[in-house]
Amino acid sequence: MAKLCQTEDLTEIQQEILSTVRQFVNDKIIPVAQDLEHSDTYPQEIIDGLKELGVFGLTIPEEFGGLGESILTYALVVEEIARGWMSVSGVINTHFIAAYLLMQHGTQEQKEKYLPRMATGEMRGAFSMSEPGLGSDVSAISTKGTKLEDGSYSITGQKMWLTNGATSTLVMLLTKTDEGADSVYKNMTTFIVEKEAGFGETAQGVTVPGKIDKMGYKGVETTELILEDHKISADQILGGTPGKGFFQMMDGVEVGRINVAARACGLAWRGFELGVAYAQQRKTFGKQIADHQAVLFRLAEMATKVETIHTMMVRAGRLKESGKRMDVEAGMAKMLASEYANEVVEDSFRIHGGYGYSKEYEIERLMREVKFMLIGEGTSDIQKMIIGRALLKEYAL
Repeated sequence: MAKLCQTEDLTEIQQEILSTVRQFVNDKIIPVAQDLEHSDTYPQEIIDGLKELGVFGLTIPEEFGGLGESILTYALVVEEIARGWMSVSGVINTHFIAAYLLMQHGTQEQKEKYLPRMATGEMRGAFSMSEPGLGSDVSAISTKGTKLEDGSYSITGQKMWLTNGATSTLVMLLTKTDEGADSVYKNMTTFIVEKEAGFGETAQGVTVPGKIDKMGYKGVETTELILEDHKISADQILGGTPGKGFFQMMDGVEVGRINVAARACGLAWRGFELGVAYAQQRKTFGKQIADHQAVLFRLAEMATKVETIHTMMVRAGRLKESGKRMDVEAGMAKMLASEYANEVVEDSFRIHGGYGYSKEYEIERLMREVKFMLIGEGTSDIQKMIIGRALLKEYAL
C-alpha cells in the first residue's frame, strides 16, 4: 500500500505544490516547532517562507496576483502544514477565509483593492463572529453597526477569539444592523475593517488588548477586538449591501470547517508517524514494542482512522469547490476528523508511555494542540445538530 494521506487524481501542479510544501514543512517547520511553541514565539521566519512560496495567495485568482488554485488544493496544503505545526496552519486559515469571503461576496472594487495585497501576504486577513457571550449561537450577536445620517456606520462591540488578531490588517467583522427584516439573520452585516498590525489602538475606535493565554495553539496570537464608536464607510460593507452578513459568514464557516478537518488530519497524521516510529525504537521484553500485539493493533486502528478522515476531508473539499451546498458534508468531515485526531494522538501518547508526558517529546505538544480541533469552528455537538436536522428533512415521512 502507499503511505498514508495520498490523494488520487491530482494534477501535476497540485502534486508539485504539495511536494514543495511537504519539503518546507520537513526542513523549516518541524525542526523549530517545539522551541517556538514552548516559548510561545510568533513564527515570523516560517511565515516569510510561506509568503515566498505563494501560500497566502494560493486560492486567489491569477488576475489578482494569486495562484488560482482550488479549495481542495488549499485543504491539502493545510493538512501538510498542520502535520508540521498546527499553529502555522491557523495563521493561514483565517487569512484564507477573509480572502474567500472577498472572492465570493466582495464587489469588484473591493476585490481590486484588497486581493492583490492579500495574495502577496502584504495585507493579512482575519474574520470575526464570536463574542464573550456567544460562540455557536450567532443570533445572539450584540456588536452593533448603527447607520448615521451621512450614510456611514458607527460600530460598537466586543469580539472574541480572533486568530491573527494582532498581525492582521483587515478583519471581516460580523455586526448586527437594523435592516427592518423580520428575521434576526437578515439584520446582520459584514464590514471590512482596516487596521494596523499590533496591539493597543490599531485604528480609531479599534483596540486589540493583548494575547489570550491558551493551553495549546501557541505561537499564533489569539485576541479580543474592542470597537468603540468606530466610524466606517458604507463602501466597506462586504458586497455593498447590508443585511447579508450572516449568510456570507456561514459560507465562510463551511470552508473553515473543511480547514479544521484538514488541520485535524495533519495532526492525526503526525501523531501516527511519531507513534509508529517510537514503537519500532522502544524495546521491552527483548523485542520492539511494535511486535507486541496490543501495540500492533493500536497502530492498525490509528492508520485506518487517519485514512478515513483524510478521505472525508478530500470529499468535502471537492464538494465545496463544485459550488454545491455541503453544510452536512463539511460538518461530518469536521466532526469525525476532530474526534479521530484526538483518538489517534492519544493512542500515540499511550505508545510513548512515560516519555509522552515529557516536553522533550513532540507528542506532548500534539496532545495539547489536538484539543482545539474539538471546539474550533463548532463543537461536535453543534455538527451533530446540523447533520441531524438535515437528515430529518431528507428522510421526512
